[in-house]
Amino acid sequence: MGYAYYTVRRKGEQIAAGYSVVAVCDESGCAEQIDRGLACLCGTHPGGDEYGCGGYFCGQHLFIGPNADTGDLCARCLEQASTAL
Repeated sequence: MGYAYYTVRRKGEQIAAGYSVVAVCDESGCAEQIDRGLACLCGTHPGGDEYGCGGYFCGQHLFIGPNADTGDLCARCLEQASTAL
């Protein structure tokens, strides 16, 4: 499977994902153009996982997680993961 384009279930709906999928940052009020590749993903698995929401964020709204298991995280997920770990 390539990662240029695929679909994933997130919040009960099927969405297009992959580094060839042009999108806008999922942070409310942000209009930064991004792609839905793994580099913009909150967490480690598209669609969400134990630590990440599965949203896609620009560089200003995606942060390095507390450890390798969490992946990069949005501000909300980073706060939750930091208190849970």
